[in-house]
Amino acid sequence: MPLVTIDVIKDVFTPEQKRQLIAHVTEAMVAVEGEGMRPVTWVRIQEFEQGDWSIGGKPLQAADVQALRDGRAA
Repeated sequence: MPLVTIDVIKDVFTPEQKRQLIAHVTEAMVAVEGEGMRPVTWVRIQEFEQGDWSIGGKPLQAADVQALRDGRAA
């Protein structure tokens, strides 16, 4: 039974975006493993509080990730 965990910073993705992530990752797993694995493919999104995740020692906030997504400096 495949279990995929997607770690994200809280408040970066909307509920609809999270639904899309789950749907697309499920489809990717089924494409590799076969349709028979769909009923037992688990995809979960784990959210971390802003500031509980850092890169290079700099704690990230949702606004930092959104700036990167939009092509702005974080």
